[in-house]
Amino acid sequence: MPTSTWFRLNPDKRERILEAAQREFGTHGYSTGSLNTIAREADIAKGSLFQYFEDKLEFFTYVAEETARRIHAEMERRIAASDFEQSFTHWLGDVCCMWADYFAEHPLERGVTAAINLEIDNAVRALVRGPSNHYYMRTIPSFSAIWRERGDVRPDLDDDAATALLMLVLPHLALAPYYDGVDPVLGLRGRTPEEQYPIIRAFVANLAPLFEPKV
Repeated sequence: MPTSTWFRLNPDKRERILEAAQREFGTHGYSTGSLNTIAREADIAKGSLFQYFEDKLEFFTYVAEETARRIHAEMERRIAASDFEQSFTHWLGDVCCMWADYFAEHPLERGVTAAINLEIDNAVRALVRGPSNHYYMRTIPSFSAIWRERGDVRPDLDDDAATALLMLVLPHLALAPYYDGVDPVLGLRGRTPEEQYPIIRAFVANLAPLFEPKV
């Protein structure tokens, strides 16, 4: 938890520090991310960081949590504005394409998402993935409930299983186009969002039988 000093900072200064931290941790991860570099890029003394956070891990945890919150807030807004009159499969394809758009448009958030998901230290990864996992587990079932009420998903759909599946799929779609070795099958690496769309939609179509009512 940041100190009260952090929350008393000028908002522009807080944002400058956060952006520098997102860039550094998103590029180098937690272990090799440099507080010296963050302080230099944010134009503050390194010692100031320890007035705001107890240590490097608390700082990284805060950066991960704030990044997850921003991703969730923006994606929730985009999803709420999506077309709920189409079929569930087409809607899920739209949402996954929106997800691809978001991570193409937000390289800082993409980098932190990679740092969170690819962190090799088990204890650190468990700690920093907590906030993003919380948002996934809160949001996915709420949208599946909408489709269940409409009869467009199986009435016996296991929300936990569906959530677990999408928690595997969504980080993969976010990172696969930008990091070597993440996606040896779909061929998303290096593709623009527009080039990703048909691949994503075909992938979602293959998941559809898991969600749609049996006919």
